Amino acid sequence: MRSKYNAKPSVYDGYTFASKAEMNRYIELSLLQSTGKIADLELQPKYELVKSFTTHTGEKIRALSYIAYFRYLDMATNRIIVEDVKGVKTEVYKIKRKLLLWKYPDINFVEITA
Repeated sequence: MRSKYNAKPSVYDGYTFASKAEMNRYIELSLLQSTGKIADLELQPKYELVKSFTTHTGEKIRALSYIAYFRYLDMATNRIIVEDVKGVKTEVYKIKRKLLLWKYPDINFVEITA
């Protein structure tokens, strides 16, 4: 079943990826990790953008989070890299990306275009 953006879910190494581009990037990163160029590869690290809260009228608002595709340590630079793989940059993605960069100004964010 394809998503509304025509991405086809793919399974590899026990993980289900939203698209082939995401799966292919995971394979590349796994190879880089096996050669020691990167370390501590994580899938779908979560960053809280806005904490949950209750409005003055009592309405409970859930926290807003950004879930990246990958996070890893680049051994050459000794920097943590946060990656997202994008084919379609939705308006929601653009807003969340801006909030992520604002809240975490020291983040090393990399966007991979599918």
